[in-house]
Amino acid sequence: MGHRLSKIVTRTGDAGDTGLGDGSRVAKDAPRIEAIGAVDELNSVLGALLAEPLPDAIAKCLTDVQHDLFDLGGELSIPGHVAVTEAHVTRLEEEVETFNADLAPLKEFILPGGTRAAALAHVGRTVCRRAERTLIRLAAVETVSGHSRVYLNRLSDLLFVLARALNRGGGHPDVLWQKGRLPSG
Repeated sequence: MGHRLSKIVTRTGDAGDTGLGDGSRVAKDAPRIEAIGAVDELNSVLGALLAEPLPDAIAKCLTDVQHDLFDLGGELSIPGHVAVTEAHVTRLEEEVETFNADLAPLKEFILPGGTRAAALAHVGRTVCRRAERTLIRLAAVETVSGHSRVYLNRLSDLLFVLARALNRGGGHPDVLWQKGRLPSG
């Protein structure tokens, strides 16, 4: 493979537009660029989570997801291109089932937090939800693969389950929401 990014400073986007993978140019605040940016931000959050000490199975799962998200970014950068498939969605569903199998059933809502890794997984979950919303906004004006939207929906479920698994593995119980709790002190 040749050098894809041999020149980093190109000045081609200085006027507020950017190039897509098909060679077309769009405004940097276009819905497609918002979606690409949200997916990139999600991938970066997962990179921060992967910088934490994690069980091997979770690290492998998240690394696979990072590759998927890069594929999704590529899909979004070429209108009409499809890279995320039903197989990607199925794999996430299987991961959710696997990591959720040893967790206690939830009877209450939980707060984001616990261990640092679990808190970062919750940040990833919320950024994933935002990325999903940007894809839905994009789909209102342009064609977007249905699998990519479903993928992000399943990914937020996976990140929720991983946060719980990371808390459990770190010896920290879920932080349960207490409705109507008065501030202490």
